[in-house]
Amino acid sequence: MTATCVILDIGGVLETTPKTGWVQRWEERLELPLGTVHERMHDVWRAGSVGSLTEREVHEQVAARLELDAPQVEAFMADLWAEYLGTPNEELIDYVRGLHGSCRLGILSNSFVGARERETTLYHFDELVDQIVYSHEIGIEKPDLRAFETACASLDVRPESCLFIDDVAVNVEAAQAAGMQAHLFEDNARTATRIAAHLAAGPLAPGRVPLG
Repeated sequence: MTATCVILDIGGVLETTPKTGWVQRWEERLELPLGTVHERMHDVWRAGSVGSLTEREVHEQVAARLELDAPQVEAFMADLWAEYLGTPNEELIDYVRGLHGSCRLGILSNSFVGARERETTLYHFDELVDQIVYSHEIGIEKPDLRAFETACASLDVRPESCLFIDDVAVNVEAAQAAGMQAHLFEDNARTATRIAAHLAAGPLAPGRVPLG
């Protein structure tokens, strides 16, 4: 457990995921008051993010709670996944691909049931990193410290030798609380610079305080 490690988030980091307005469009189409979809579905979204519902059960709940027929459910979920998956951050993905052999590489992502299959098919993240830890598969979401501990354990690395990269400040702070180094993603250039500095420093000995 002496390897240097880099662990990245997916949405907003490895994927660019701007809001598409799909929920509002469905509310207009169904003539529902603004906010109705979230009000009716928030507990389903939460359950899907920690894997306590299957994809089929999610579809059933969408149909029942929004009164949609089967083709409408398929269209609704297609819109959800279009925003969720976004587009690949090719520049950063290429940079990370170039790190193979120089460190351990992982992904830690708050996710939704079905994400692994879709992201593997579209983006091949399983070939980009050594281990992927999805919240819907471990039943724990960031910023819970157990999520970071699980990611480190899956990669067989010490937290202090890991650099975690996320676009959400609370998750960065949680990673630091878990003993990891962390970087708030803002753009590819600064992220690449931070990763390079982390790798140049090498694995940290237990108790050693990182600079910066």
